[in-house]
Amino acid sequence: MLRALSAAACAAAMLSSADAFLPSAPLSHVTKIRSASSRISTSMSAEPVIKLGTRGSPLALAQAYETRRRLAELFPEELGEKGEKVSINIINTSGDMELSKALSEIGGKGLFTKELDVALLKKEVDFCVHSMKDVPTYLPDGTHLEAMLPREDTRDAFISPKYQTFEEMPEGTVIGSASLRRQAQIFAKNPKIKCVNFRGNVQTRLRKLDDEVVDATLLALAGLKRMNMADCVTKVLDWDEMLPAVAQGAIGIQVRSDDDKTLKYISALNHKETKTCVDCERSFLATLDGSCKTPIAGQARIVDGKIHFKGLVASPDGSKIFRAERVGDVSDYMKIGKEAGEEIRKEAGEQFFADLLEYVQDIQAANTKPTKAAANK
Repeated sequence: MLRALSAAACAAAMLSSADAFLPSAPLSHVTKIRSASSRISTSMSAEPVIKLGTRGSPLALAQAYETRRRLAELFPEELGEKGEKVSINIINTSGDMELSKALSEIGGKGLFTKELDVALLKKEVDFCVHSMKDVPTYLPDGTHLEAMLPREDTRDAFISPKYQTFEEMPEGTVIGSASLRRQAQIFAKNPKIKCVNFRGNVQTRLRKLDDEVVDATLLALAGLKRMNMADCVTKVLDWDEMLPAVAQGAIGIQVRSDDDKTLKYISALNHKETKTCVDCERSFLATLDGSCKTPIAGQARIVDGKIHFKGLVASPDGSKIFRAERVGDVSDYMKIGKEAGEEIRKEAGEQFFADLLEYVQDIQAANTKPTKAAANK
């Protein structure tokens, strides 16, 4: 809990622990694609067999090194026992460089993948490792998601040095979150607090929290666990408290569809249950035309041979929330997600979605509480 371990201490512990996200192989096997112009500088000691593309944040690197480790375990003779022949190529994305605004203002989740798409299509990298919740519903032609790694805990984590839950926070206190999904669910339970735009990597957000820029924040528990930072969590939020984002906690791998050499390696990594659940959730999202621009949540899991799905869409101020639940055969996973989306579209009505889109397009920053008048106009 943060009462025992400060946010700054959490961030410092993360930065000082190489084991948390550094590779087991030397850093000479990391390449940086510096910008969208894709200039590459390399100091590789050996020619890579395959090239991995990733963002450069500590969490993104942790996921890249996890992917490389799994490849090395499966193909030690071809890729090296420590993955020496899998190069890691860091690619700066628009989402990483523009941190002053909410994602809803600057184009949504695609800003974390656009430059990776370009590098993949130009064959500067052979595959890209993504946090699946950042991946748009539709991918560029000629590419697809071939595999997903076993999923981490999908829940959100509440972090505060002062409060145990966001429901107990008094009027005027501030939560840092640029997620419209989180904001809407927060306001539905505590409309008197304020949400402000709060972006940057995990370490940056925790430092801001320790500096009392905000009173609390919410982060994906999966990322904290992958960086050995779960001790920072004040409370883990179950689905009925905060329904997570579609695909939260999943790592996906994107490839060129005609690259048989890379497909051989990547297909062996796929965790079928994770991919089934995430594909169900993304079917729901696609039916609602959702992205980081809209307050949409959705989660699926397989229990006793059945797939269970929960989804919602909300107005930004949390005054309206439409929910859908489904249970069915695992083989119907795409149908289940689609039908849940269709149910919500019918219940909410097309005008709700038109108003929601207009509202999102009009907001200048996610640093003030949305008003009911704006959400319901």
